[in-house]
Amino acid sequence: MAHRETMSLVKVKRFADEDYWGRAVPGFGDLRPRLLVVGLAPAAHGANRTGRMFTGDRSGEWLFEAMHRFGFANQPVSRDRKDGLRLRGAYVTNVARCAPPANKPTREEIDACRPFLLRELDAFAQLKVVIGLGRIAFDGFVDVWRRSGREVPTPRPHFGHGSESVLSPGLHMLGSYHPSQQNTFTGRLTRPMFHAVFDRARTLAGA
Repeated sequence: MAHRETMSLVKVKRFADEDYWGRAVPGFGDLRPRLLVVGLAPAAHGANRTGRMFTGDRSGEWLFEAMHRFGFANQPVSRDRKDGLRLRGAYVTNVARCAPPANKPTREEIDACRPFLLRELDAFAQLKVVIGLGRIAFDGFVDVWRRSGREVPTPRPHFGHGSESVLSPGLHMLGSYHPSQQNTFTGRLTRPMFHAVFDRARTLAGA
């Protein structure tokens, strides 16, 4: 909490003239989603600035380009909350709602934010696919699934890029490396690799 507020005051030079959101960032998208995308946490100068998940940073550029390509968004770019982006049959959320130091939320932060993800899960009866972006987001969602009283399959869903598990009849969970600069700049995650996950999600969602 303190970090998100500090980053709203100690701005980077390129956003020095902008007002930062500086609060917990809610999930957003279609309220009857077939696809749920679960990320890690708001970026200090991305969603913590713009007030919308994955908006205004490099990770969001990759995410919304892929979602647009496979029919889950009306446009491939996301710069601010008023840019006209609309998600189609999809909803984007995070396991942590406040920008953490070094983009690494603590277990305590994730635990504190769990009720938000639980409420979203309970509200989305039409879900067909969940994509966990990165191991922490993937495992965090599986933990929420368990804590909601739903049965976790055996063997437990295991994270890997392109991994696929059946959480319950008609609901699949996919794993993807997070589209962070650490992964995309090093080539650990390429566009074709990322697109393949969303192509599979489109097939499973029946979109």
